[in-house]
Amino acid sequence: MTSTANDQARIVLVDDHPMVRERLAEVINREPDLSICGEAEDRAGALEVVEREKPRLAIVDLTLKRSNGLDLIKDLRVMYPDLLILVLSMQDENLYAERVIRAGAHGYITKQEATRKILDAIRQVMAGKVFLSEELSAEILSRMLGKTKGTVRSLDVLSDRELQVFGLVGEGFGTRQIAEQLGLDVKTVETYRTRIKEKLELKDASELLRQAIAWRRDHPNE
Repeated sequence: MTSTANDQARIVLVDDHPMVRERLAEVINREPDLSICGEAEDRAGALEVVEREKPRLAIVDLTLKRSNGLDLIKDLRVMYPDLLILVLSMQDENLYAERVIRAGAHGYITKQEATRKILDAIRQVMAGKVFLSEELSAEILSRMLGKTKGTVRSLDVLSDRELQVFGLVGEGFGTRQIAEQLGLDVKTVETYRTRIKEKLELKDASELLRQAIAWRRDHPNE
């Protein structure tokens, strides 16, 4: 039996790379029960297309033009509480997956996964389940049971906004540039920098800069 347009789950793609959106749309539109109804490259475009198309699912990258995927997820959760959200990103799931779930997403999968795995994630989220990799699910369960070996990654102590500021420091942005990038005032960014130094036990701004640059070098996609 052939699915009609009314039977298909409508999906919006939010990613700042047109080639990624094009390829993913091709894969999804081949599925008889799925359909791409809109695309966007940034927060403003995503909110506009979700309002217009009323999709069942939004697939969101964390790195967007002029905006941040985590902030978009939080906005969507408040404005469209029934919307399902799956994050598809290049960024480290060990650092970001729990953050996006707390922000309101229903799953996290990396772009390195095969297309069949991505389709499985889409269907699992639409079935009302949370999708995470088996490895991360096991790690979270072990942590809940107190069986995780080693220490928690130091950056886990940072809030979502503090992590954004830390990453921008590592890219060489000054306080005023970070304020402009995130739409904050300079004093607020200075407060975030102070909190980061306290939480990571860094003695001064120079050590903060060195640590941020080193982290950015090791995590270029985050």
